[in-house]
Amino acid sequence: MTINIGCCGFSLKRQDYFKTFPIVEIQQTFYQLPGVSTAGKWREEAPEEFEFILKVWQLITHPPKSPTYRRLKEKIPVGAENKYGFFQPTQEVLTAWKRTREIGQILSTNKFVFQSPPSFLPSLENITHLETFFQTIADNSLTYIWEPRGQWKDITVRDLCQKLNLVHGVDPFVKEPVFGKLQYYRLHGKGGYSYRYTDEDLEFLKGKCYQNMVYCLFNNIYMAEDARRFLQLVNKKL
Repeated sequence: MTINIGCCGFSLKRQDYFKTFPIVEIQQTFYQLPGVSTAGKWREEAPEEFEFILKVWQLITHPPKSPTYRRLKEKIPVGAENKYGFFQPTQEVLTAWKRTREIGQILSTNKFVFQSPPSFLPSLENITHLETFFQTIADNSLTYIWEPRGQWKDITVRDLCQKLNLVHGVDPFVKEPVFGKLQYYRLHGKGGYSYRYTDEDLEFLKGKCYQNMVYCLFNNIYMAEDARRFLQLVNKKL
């Protein structure tokens, strides 16, 4: 079993981060894609074996009415607001994916995280859009992690992940993953972002790691500290 541990975003200075953790889930790509030169600089600075994972651009998963769009630097064309987000089969969404994929190629990324908002309900229309989107971008060389939030039943998530070859991304303190060739855990903090994980929590997390390949990405205020402690725990037990 391999447990890969890191943070959602550079929680330390990049050079210190590269020396401490083997992976990072880039968050900046959700709000606004970095420039080609910036992505290239990150790849050059990182060790050859370091793994970048990208959280995909919000233009794919979230509609423009989402408050996260406040951090979008590009302007949504007037009259095109309803063509973005919710995995819609529009040229705008596919272009957003193409641009996300290009940044991923620069970073040698083969894993992409799709976090859908609670407002993305399990309606027939949304499920159809989800299926069409992932069937359109299907690529056996890539791993797509889907973290649905809101009113999605496990059986629906399992069936969609199985059909579309997705990994079910979860916070293991909230729910169990229902499908995937690997385990992908996003640790948002028990009860909120300001939570600091206890030693007992980290022991619990270790017990939730049972597949051959596991990813644990901390996404709380104390992410660097908690991830480092979990790394020490895992190395001690190996």
